[in-house]
Amino acid sequence: MESRTFRSDSDRLAAWDRKYLWHPFTQMREWEQEMPVIIERGKGPYLVDIQGRRYLDGVSSIWVNVHGHRHPLLDRAIRDQLGRIAHSTLLGLSHPPAIRLARELVGLAPRGLTRVFYSDDGSTAVEIALKMAVQYWQQRCPRLGPKNTFLHLTLAYHGDTVGAMSVGQIDTFHKRFAPLLFPTLAADAPYCYRCPLKLAYPSCGMACLDPVEHMLKARHRDLAGFIIEPLVQAAAGMITAPPGYLKRVRELCTKYGVLLIADEVATGFGRTGTMFACEQEGVTPDLMTISKGLTGGYLPLAATLATEEIYRAFLGRYEDWKAFFHGHSYTGNPLGCAVALANLDVFRQERTLTRLRPKIEALRRWLRPLGELPQVGDIRQCGFMVGIELVKDRVTKEPYSPALRVGHRVALEARRRGLLIRPLGNVVVLMPPLSTPRAALARMVSIIDASIRTVGEAVRTSQSGRRSTRG
Repeated sequence: MESRTFRSDSDRLAAWDRKYLWHPFTQMREWEQEMPVIIERGKGPYLVDIQGRRYLDGVSSIWVNVHGHRHPLLDRAIRDQLGRIAHSTLLGLSHPPAIRLARELVGLAPRGLTRVFYSDDGSTAVEIALKMAVQYWQQRCPRLGPKNTFLHLTLAYHGDTVGAMSVGQIDTFHKRFAPLLFPTLAADAPYCYRCPLKLAYPSCGMACLDPVEHMLKARHRDLAGFIIEPLVQAAAGMITAPPGYLKRVRELCTKYGVLLIADEVATGFGRTGTMFACEQEGVTPDLMTISKGLTGGYLPLAATLATEEIYRAFLGRYEDWKAFFHGHSYTGNPLGCAVALANLDVFRQERTLTRLRPKIEALRRWLRPLGELPQVGDIRQCGFMVGIELVKDRVTKEPYSPALRVGHRVALEARRRGLLIRPLGNVVVLMPPLSTPRAALARMVSIIDASIRTVGEAVRTSQSGRRSTRG
């Protein structure tokens, strides 16, 4: 029994958090030394902690919230569905929200994606796409032999389950688990700021695609698919692909008979300015994974969309064992599907994508002056997805040492000023809810500007002091 007396309920919760919780992607030794921000409620683009302090939600509660917190239509959808049933399986049964949502998603997705397979989160949606691709080739074209490996980009992140990690390549997240992963092929990411070919866009002619074509040509007989985050590699640091890159990848996959898997978990539902990033280059993938914004940031739900050709390869007699033997206990959860349907209704009723366009341009204008800061090496923006890469030296592009925790320190300074963000190493990420008012958006950029300046000056002063001491 605990006998400690706490001064307040917030102190009690903070102590229990440090004693009992294990947080994701968090060095808990550091966490145990900090006072946690414990969020109690939210409204619109704001979050409020248990002490009543208000913060702007600068990363949409990790890239999921779309229309703001406590949207009345989304709240109502969950309450209404709860009055009917909270969960019923899709194994041998069906239910109206799952059926209606599947129809809606097919109507919104790139033309040619006709089937919807539900799951729980982005990682599971990717696992499903990988398994579908391998089984498709076994059943559709067995004469081709085992097409059972995948091509992906360096710096890719597609989730944290074993299959999703296998097609990822961020060493910090994946390297220690290498013994568990299956072998894959990797091609250099189109990271224009740090081009591996030492070229510059657009004069490069997208030469980074040459190795991609070489791999597809040489290994197409055993490649089941090429998985890619369209337009933006999010967890890699908001790395934006040059215009036309995705379209050319689609052409190459078609040419060499390799399935294109578009991971739209982070880029879907308006984040890049269109409902799905693939739309911007007129691309229809063979498989597409979605999650995060699917329910407007309310409940866990994901889906893998497939073409009719892929779906039909799984049809046969029972004893042929061609069915897709995969599923989850909460596959197609009615509460999640109901709020996802409401989420799509809000997109239509509030003309979210149309109203987003001028805000994207305003955000671009407000971000431009940050490019003059000595600590800012590159600003990458695609719609409402922004990455600001901080560097020690703008000329050489030398990064800050990880030990300096520059991105983390900027986030802490921003928090002190009323903005919650979470960096990716030295990359400051801004990905606000699509509904964020212009004034709040401008405030977010202003806080990030001030926070970068404050931390940059502190780091410069600290390093100058150490040099003086050594001298």
